[in-house]
Amino acid sequence: MLGYLAALAKACFNGNIELLVCFNGALEKGRLHEWVKRQVNERQTAQQIISHVQNKGTPPPKVWFLPPVCMAHCIRLALLRFHIGVVQTIEDHHQEVIALFRENGFHGLVAYDSDYALCNIPYYFSAHALKLSRNGKSLTTSQYLMHEVAKQLNLNPNRFVIFASLLGNHILPDEDLAAFHWSLLGPEHPLASLKVRAHQLVLPPCDVVIRAVADYVRNLQDVHDLEAIAKDIFKHSQSRTDDKVVRFKKAVEYYANASKPPHFPPYLGKIVIVFDFLSLTERHLFLLSDPSVTSPVNQSLEGKGHVGVNAQIPSLLSMPTRNHMDITTPPLPVVAAEVLRVAEHRHKKGLMYPYIYHVLTKGEIKLSVTIEDEANKDLPSAVQLYRPVRQYVYGVLFSLAEAKKKAERLAMRRNHLPDYPTVIIKEWAAYKGKSPHTPELVEALPFREWTCPNLKKLWLGKAVEDKNRRMRAFLACMRSDTPAMLNPANVSTPLMVLCCVLRFMLQWPGVRILRRNELDAFLAQALSPKLYEPDQLQDLKIDNLDPRGVQLAALFMSGVDMALFANDVCGQPIPWEHCCPWMYFDGKLLQSKLIRASRNKAPLIDLCDGQTELVAKVEKMRQSILEGLNFSRPPQQFAFPPPPPHAMPFYPPNSTFYPPPPPPPLQGIGRGMPGKNHSIPSQGGKLEIAGTVVGQWAGSRRGRGRASFPIQLVSVGGPTRGKKLKLVTPHLPLEGSTAEENGLVEVKEADQLNGNEGESMATNQPESAFSNESKMCNTNPLLNALNEDGEGCRDEALGAAVLKTEE
Repeated sequence: MLGYLAALAKACFNGNIELLVCFNGALEKGRLHEWVKRQVNERQTAQQIISHVQNKGTPPPKVWFLPPVCMAHCIRLALLRFHIGVVQTIEDHHQEVIALFRENGFHGLVAYDSDYALCNIPYYFSAHALKLSRNGKSLTTSQYLMHEVAKQLNLNPNRFVIFASLLGNHILPDEDLAAFHWSLLGPEHPLASLKVRAHQLVLPPCDVVIRAVADYVRNLQDVHDLEAIAKDIFKHSQSRTDDKVVRFKKAVEYYANASKPPHFPPYLGKIVIVFDFLSLTERHLFLLSDPSVTSPVNQSLEGKGHVGVNAQIPSLLSMPTRNHMDITTPPLPVVAAEVLRVAEHRHKKGLMYPYIYHVLTKGEIKLSVTIEDEANKDLPSAVQLYRPVRQYVYGVLFSLAEAKKKAERLAMRRNHLPDYPTVIIKEWAAYKGKSPHTPELVEALPFREWTCPNLKKLWLGKAVEDKNRRMRAFLACMRSDTPAMLNPANVSTPLMVLCCVLRFMLQWPGVRILRRNELDAFLAQALSPKLYEPDQLQDLKIDNLDPRGVQLAALFMSGVDMALFANDVCGQPIPWEHCCPWMYFDGKLLQSKLIRASRNKAPLIDLCDGQTELVAKVEKMRQSILEGLNFSRPPQQFAFPPPPPHAMPFYPPNSTFYPPPPPPPLQGIGRGMPGKNHSIPSQGGKLEIAGTVVGQWAGSRRGRGRASFPIQLVSVGGPTRGKKLKLVTPHLPLEGSTAEENGLVEVKEADQLNGNEGESMATNQPESAFSNESKMCNTNPLLNALNEDGEGCRDEALGAAVLKTEE
């Protein structure tokens, strides 16, 4: 990928062509139903890919290509590296691209979207037909000749606005126009019998619809009388007629604004082309046939294409009509105007993750589908796995740590309980067990061990201490706040994102995600010299793809996506030049390492191609990743991945969008909790209700050498009424047993069942990576960044002083 972009940049430079690449940075709630359909299709494609790899062990067909979740950001970083202009849209992607083209007088638009074809773009080139020769000297594509389209359709281009509005679009979708389209065909049409099939809405084939709508628009007497046209269009409509009429008028207004004639400035010596990157990452139904690729024109984007209406699309479309369901959430906290100004500027320049502006202004984000096996219970969904990262990122964005301190001080003054602010973010996603039609409500969380500075100081602070806090905030979001992570002898800056993501994956509370050999494979491929040799990677042959390796790679890239999101939120403590994934990851190279490590049981020296210095680096990186994590006790086996803490999924009543929510765990049951594989205590027990014994049970067979103890007693009501249900356990530990086996951690395990993060990791967590600032920030047995005891932190004292100054 990097080599192709470098050759593209060089070819454009030699051909006196200047590219401006437009990325879709808009949330576009108006097109959410299109996004939902696309996610459903991509989810099916992901399952086809997994099934193909499992059955045949070969790469899937190219038509199943599913863009990695991080691809757009990677390409944006690469384009910045090659000094190619980049912009990000902010509200409506198509309108802003057209406005950019029209207002700046660009010479052409390269895209693959029918919306542009009907919007009076004079020089519209095909992104689908764009080809770069192997020697990098010839760049060719094809041009859509819309005046020829008008001739073939026998339709005046002045009527393209009405034509586009009646073909189906994001404002007036195909489902609302289905009755109108069928009425144009008439009952005698050969396809009329397919109007209703299995109680599903069936749409006529697109090529037939295009001809029929063109004939209808050609015969209209007055194209300006929208009210009369709307009444005729929806005379067969059986519901929401008034709403459809309003949306038809909005669609006409939308395309009328997009079809204004462009302004061309005088030729300045360069051909300036707008390239719409959205066309390469999302599938669009093009209403015209693919133009033929012309003979190469030396280093130019010229060409001619034939046009037609026989699109290469399925002859029949049958799609669900279920719309998405939105949810009202509490209003977002007020964000400083300066912060919003900086966020908008960086967003438009393509210097910031688009999620950031979405969260700050809309309070919601859309997460793309990744390749995962929905039948695999060993690996969690990427959305669930990295949700804690996003929760802390949301907390940083809205400065919840400072808001919490303010609430506590205000409560002390007024002598009442603190009223902590609550920030709820809507996450639209599709993964196993979750439909994209409804968002999940996720609560933002502050760091509990130190007061993270507000967003203005993280982004604009120039002191050395501010830089340290940026890095600390990033490491805390990734649960990697350890000294070894900041030791360049162990983890170099270009490999910090890799190590943080792998460490986070290892802390999943369910079934262990990464095994030792898989961790070594990730690290060995990151240090391999082949990573910087595209020709060697191209010639690398994989005999039989590993399905688990494909899913691990997808999970890892989703983690990279979240790590880069967190890095931008925290003020980019890691420079973007060191965040580029091609510096530490290649999926093909990882497959070769995983196969050698898993199937061939190759030792680490073989994974490092016999280079002992690489072995030493891998061992140092592994030691840094595992610092403070103890896996001596096997993780608890969950039948299904447990829900992430603090997530608040919405389950609409009487709906099949989601599985029913799991029942809430009982408080205080501890080791006797149903569903956990604990044996009955060897001493047996009794159950009392209101002082009366209503049942008792016998103990299991005692092991050799174990002493006898009095039976356990469980009381409900009576003298203990109103108190927590509790198991009375012997106080003498058994010889050679651990604290967990002797029932000395009942409360801790009850907390684990309730989703708290006191899992079976180590209790010897090392001190913070910034221990010179805080020696008291490491009392939590699991994660430094999640400490509850922060009174001794110098950062908290400084944060309090900052808040006092602001007040």
